[in-house]
Amino acid sequence: MFGWTDLVIGLMQQTCVYLVIAYLFSKTPLFLPLMQVTVRPSRKVACYVIFSMFCIMGTYFGLHIDEAIANTRAIGAVLGGILGGPLVGLAVGLTGGMHRYSMGGFTALACAIATTAEGLIGGLVHSYLLRQRKTDLLFWPPLIAGVTLFAEVVQMSIILLVADPFIDSAHLVQTIALPMMVANTVGAAMFMNILGDRRRLFETHSTIFSGKALKIAERAEGVLRNGFNAENSTKVARILYEEANVGAVAITDREKILAFIGIGADHHLPGRAITSAQTLEAIAENKVMYADGDEVSYQCSIHPNCPLGSSLVIPLKGEDNAVIGTIKLYEPKTKLFSTFNRSLGEGVARLLSAQILAGRYERQKQMLVESEIKLLHAQVNPHFLFNTLNTLSAIIRIDAGEARNLVQNLSTFFRKNLKRTNDIVTLSDEIEHVNAYLHIEKARFRDHLQVEIDVPEELAQVQLPAFSLQPLVENAIKHGTSQLIGEGRITISARCENDTLLVSVTDNAGLFEKKPSADMGLGMNIVDRRTKGHFGDAYGIDVTWEPEVFTTVSLRLPMGGECCDHASEHGHGHSHEPDVGTPVRAPSRGRSKVARFWPTG
Repeated sequence: MFGWTDLVIGLMQQTCVYLVIAYLFSKTPLFLPLMQVTVRPSRKVACYVIFSMFCIMGTYFGLHIDEAIANTRAIGAVLGGILGGPLVGLAVGLTGGMHRYSMGGFTALACAIATTAEGLIGGLVHSYLLRQRKTDLLFWPPLIAGVTLFAEVVQMSIILLVADPFIDSAHLVQTIALPMMVANTVGAAMFMNILGDRRRLFETHSTIFSGKALKIAERAEGVLRNGFNAENSTKVARILYEEANVGAVAITDREKILAFIGIGADHHLPGRAITSAQTLEAIAENKVMYADGDEVSYQCSIHPNCPLGSSLVIPLKGEDNAVIGTIKLYEPKTKLFSTFNRSLGEGVARLLSAQILAGRYERQKQMLVESEIKLLHAQVNPHFLFNTLNTLSAIIRIDAGEARNLVQNLSTFFRKNLKRTNDIVTLSDEIEHVNAYLHIEKARFRDHLQVEIDVPEELAQVQLPAFSLQPLVENAIKHGTSQLIGEGRITISARCENDTLLVSVTDNAGLFEKKPSADMGLGMNIVDRRTKGHFGDAYGIDVTWEPEVFTTVSLRLPMGGECCDHASEHGHGHSHEPDVGTPVRAPSRGRSKVARFWPTG
């Protein structure tokens, strides 16, 4: 027969074995669901399985006394409820209880009921603290000790009430109550302490990892967007070397070293062809290669006395997941390669791959826009030049001075076309370009075309994509005023409206027809898309018209509110008139129609 002291020592010995298993188990990924309050169904299932196992194990490790078992089963039941909630606690307790019932004895039923109750008690504490938003207390060992002690008191009470005969159950409770209360209370608290230590360690590592990753991301932001080359790779390699605290960092493309910073920089020279077997395999197989210098041998392929002793090679990926290069982290022979730096390196590689891909996409998008502008130039220039030369041929015989002016304006127009492809320019520069174009058109149409340019001087420095205004003016003439028998009038104006600049081109023909955006014309389409590409979808082209009265094409652009206020205080400023005719009255908007211009693509 066991005495109290013997039972306490025996149960504590069993608890120590129990806790050693728990400690070893805490080092595995299976323990991760227990490191936070379990909410997801998958984690609840994991919590049930793990603590049911510990509950059953507590019974097996118990000490047999007559037909009863002094055990540490309550640890698994209570903790299952504490971390998983009432349903998990009930399920764990029921599983542990049914297992105990299957082993028989006069306390089998009582222990089965008690174990189920213990799991439910833990679950009710879980629910209460969750409602009170005090979830941190669920990982506080003193609280766990108190809940387990209460659960053990409940178990002893159930044994007294249910087990038969009462004399035997009373004698059993008198023998095992104190030892089981001590062993289960201390064991549950120590189990939670192990779990808490593991949780704090995980959170510390996560914080350090997140901090380093964010610091690297912040410092390396946008570097490789500007091109995956030796200069930019050197900047990124230095950032990684400083933040990751490794022996050396290298970045390669598929053929050569682009950058190398750290130990061994005297022989790992940028521009040198890749000779490392690990790097070549990482590129060919599109996989991470790790040589720790122990299980997987590492030997520098360049110098036999290289101090580097381990390497991690991570592929950089571009379009279609194809390898475009690698990041290589090294440690010297005197230092082990940490799993922390391995995870960090893989995360940084994904970040930099995304940067490279984004940079290539932006450059392709830029090239597409430039191609569209060149296409527009190719479409406009030959036709425009043909008409201008015909006009010049006619004028040169009757007015040599005007012919010279026409040649100068033609020179200005084409010079700006050649100089400005995709640059951002000022509104005054655009007006100068349009002025040259309008002087040429005035020479063609003479008294049949009158133009007014009304742009406040305060708005002259507002920026917009080059070659934005001339296509709109050309459109107004080609598809508007040139179709009229009488006088055509073009008004170019600029004004502020709620921190937005509206540059408008109005003709008095009113011949605009609402069509699908694909049929709106190449010039307007490109202007609208370029504006949206530079400034966002809130900007671009609007068209307002009244049939056979007017058409107004407005280009919406962003600008600062202070500049708008300044422009409003000073009125319209000065009008720029290439050859001003009768001032154009603002057309009545009474019967006007409005269409938002949406480009394709």
